[in-house]
Amino acid sequence: ADESSGYESESAGGERAATAAAGGTRGRQRRARTAFTSEQVCRLEKTFQRQKYLGASERRKLAAALQLSEIQIKTWFQNRRMKLKRQI
Repeated sequence: ADESSGYESESAGGERAATAAAGGTRGRQRRARTAFTSEQVCRLEKTFQRQKYLGASERRKLAAALQLSEIQIKTWFQNRRMKLKRQI
């Protein structure tokens, strides 16, 4: 698991999923779902309307402005692109 991001690595994730399916409680639980504020969502949506993909420097600036991690920004954009794809 990557301590800084709060996400499990792929190799550890499968093992933990199997343990959880068997009723075990071994290992750390996944990070709670992020609750974005309406201001954060508004800014993310506005940015998404202008550009569907962010470069590393743009992601870093947006993360700092919204007080979120770069991984949260990256994940939000990935999820938003998938939502757009489903709508089309």
